[in-house]
Amino acid sequence: MEGLGFSIKELLVNWGVAAQYLDISTFCVGLIVLLIVSIVAYLIIHKIVNVAVRRIVERTAVTWDDAFFNDSLLTSVCHLVPPILVYILFPILMCDFPAVESVGEKVVLIYVVVMAVRAMMALFSSIYLASRQTRSFDGHSLKGLMQMLKIVAICVGLIIIVSILINKNPLIILSGLGASAAVLMLIFKDTIVGLVAGVQLSVNDMLKQGDWIQAPKHGVNGVVEDVSLTTVKVRNWDMTIVTVPPYSLVSESFQNWRGMQNSGGRRVMRSVNIDLNSVRFVTDEEMTKYMQQEWCKNFVAPVKKVVNLHLFRHYIEQYLSTHPDVNKNMLMMVRQLQSSNHGVPIELYFFTDTVEWVKYENIQAEIFDHIIAVAHDFDLRIFQSPSGLDINSL
Repeated sequence: MEGLGFSIKELLVNWGVAAQYLDISTFCVGLIVLLIVSIVAYLIIHKIVNVAVRRIVERTAVTWDDAFFNDSLLTSVCHLVPPILVYILFPILMCDFPAVESVGEKVVLIYVVVMAVRAMMALFSSIYLASRQTRSFDGHSLKGLMQMLKIVAICVGLIIIVSILINKNPLIILSGLGASAAVLMLIFKDTIVGLVAGVQLSVNDMLKQGDWIQAPKHGVNGVVEDVSLTTVKVRNWDMTIVTVPPYSLVSESFQNWRGMQNSGGRRVMRSVNIDLNSVRFVTDEEMTKYMQQEWCKNFVAPVKKVVNLHLFRHYIEQYLSTHPDVNKNMLMMVRQLQSSNHGVPIELYFFTDTVEWVKYENIQAEIFDHIIAVAHDFDLRIFQSPSGLDINSL
């Protein structure tokens, strides 16, 4: 190594550099050589990597590699090569300047660490972008996990930089941090809890972008727009934006409607109250008329007389089983609940064949419109509390 430094001096002497300017000239030439080498290396690597990778990516049929091998990642990787070459050449070109060599090596090594951390962060960002282009990760937000990995990379980089500055092994610094971990956890308790909760939400697939969630305690009732390491952003149905810390969703219960959305059917569980005074036995003439209708052909009459409410429930079952918007592959029943001072409730329990909110409400309203209207054909009255018009008619 000393031979190369000495050859630079000889070259300068042959060029006629005076002895009093020889040291400073050697130093300047060494810096110029390092600068030229780093620039040329960057240009060559940048050109080769960009051209080679782009050609490979363009030939593939998948799209995730376009997002993964983006300009940010390739540029960060290319920035790693020049400082590594400078770190190798620095002791060779600066062997005649021990003080400069010692300080310069530390500076270059710190720069290498910074570029390595930057490349790692670009790698994590590329993984996140590629995951959004992959169907297997569709809707799964890895943003929180990637943010945590970036924080870990920055912390490791800072520890290495400190170890370089004080000439200590990084493990010694880590052991010192371990002794003060309790203090750090006390100071950064909320941040640490938020980080852990964000990872739990992502890893356990508790929620993801596009999910409809409800958390009444936090005023949340809408679609998840973003899941980060420290916040969950939800757009409510009234178009307001609510941000909730992840640990609130982990420590407390919330309702996720993803299962309903993926099932292809949404539940309807509503009842109509029948006036008890309108429940009676069906006459033989009425039964003969009912038996001539299509919905009553498979009705099995009990041994005793038929009650109009029993016949009404059978009609509703047949109506739901033939309705085009009712999901036939899911549970469907019509049941009678405990009677009260509001009459006897007849509950309809079924699922629509759509999960779209507007269609769901229209189907539900259409079915109950029909049920309320057809009750009069069975001489049944829908119960409702007396209104002012009822009192006036009396």
